[in-house]
Amino acid sequence: MAVQSGAPICGLECLRCRALLDDRYMFRGCPRCHEQGVPVNLTVKLDLHALSGLTPGRFSAAAPGLWRFRELLPFAGGDPVSLGEGGTPFLHLERLGRRVGLARLYAKDESRNPTWSYKDRLCAVAVTHAVESGARVVTIASTGNHGAATAAYAARAGLACVIFTLVSAPATMKILMQAYGAAVVACPTPEARWQLMRQGIERLGWYPTGGFVMPPIGSNPYGIEGYKTLAYEVAEALEWTAPDVIVVPSAYSDGLFGIWKGMTELQVLGLTKTLPRMVAAEPFGPLANALRKGLEAPEAVVGRSSVAFSIASRYGTYQGLRALRDSGGLAVEVTDNGIVEAQRLLAREEGLFVEPSAAAALSAAMELVSSGAIKANELTVLVLTSGGLKDPGASRAWLPPVPVAGESFEGLLRTLREGYGLELGG
Repeated sequence: MAVQSGAPICGLECLRCRALLDDRYMFRGCPRCHEQGVPVNLTVKLDLHALSGLTPGRFSAAAPGLWRFRELLPFAGGDPVSLGEGGTPFLHLERLGRRVGLARLYAKDESRNPTWSYKDRLCAVAVTHAVESGARVVTIASTGNHGAATAAYAARAGLACVIFTLVSAPATMKILMQAYGAAVVACPTPEARWQLMRQGIERLGWYPTGGFVMPPIGSNPYGIEGYKTLAYEVAEALEWTAPDVIVVPSAYSDGLFGIWKGMTELQVLGLTKTLPRMVAAEPFGPLANALRKGLEAPEAVVGRSSVAFSIASRYGTYQGLRALRDSGGLAVEVTDNGIVEAQRLLAREEGLFVEPSAAAALSAAMELVSSGAIKANELTVLVLTSGGLKDPGASRAWLPPVPVAGESFEGLLRTLREGYGLELGG
């Protein structure tokens, strides 16, 4: 069923210099700021004045999930490209909250999206825009989640898809991307991926759902609009109030910035009164480094191996730093040990098995509670970005071998006692 068009688009706006550009197909960031040596992404500027008087009742249930909020999205109308994304569970983590010292700890479980990550929100809107633009091929450089979502939505739209990944990407992720029919090619370095992707865009007109410039600036501005719906759903679940803190796993900060933008729009429209503090959870700390040094834009930091490969970036982005500064937020450099412990706690205390990158949100929150930066009574939301089976090898490391039981029940009880420490005898 075709749905009505979204908000009127004024153009693409630079986050730094506020230049408003008429060209709606610019994916390389602000040219003016680039000349000044500051890589900055653009954002879709909507005419919010045209939406004055918008009430929650206008978010019709006729279009499920993400597209309920079409009036706040850059959408021309007609049939959006959708797999039923959005509308994910919002869960009160009571037991885990007591354990970590947060009485009002909540999670937005984005693993319930069609390809099991919050990238589906980005790709639903980006690929819809690709169709509206007349694109024939969509492309992305990805180690997994973004690539899988791009491939799935390209398949849904009937478009060809080319994905550039890394040789080191987990086999599970490569299988997932290929299963949707994408042409997946592995490259030795991230820079090689972006260079090849850029040539496809510039020479053949391929439509990018993500970024492809160095240093990185973030993803397709239209796709980032999809993350705003995560903010809308959280506010709606809290009876149109904003939480105190939102913690987001971050690499190039598309989700972090998109959620922050969604929250600011709700306040401008009078649907909420307050704004949350945004927190970035990052393995290598480029945003934390930029905040600490007072940099205008993040600089590259030292990298290493990380269990959270999906967000293991040496580079931060201006858009992420902007969201943190505007919200009075923080960035936390999380460790592998902290991430693994958080993954285990989420699974065993609350029944949520998430990817290590997603568990980084809880790890960051625990650090901030310990330091006093998050108070015990603050309503804190963790964005759990993707499911644990995206990278089963990372979890295998902390799980014991599965023991083999004999045929006798007494032998079973002995196995449970020795293998799992369970005393279940009569």
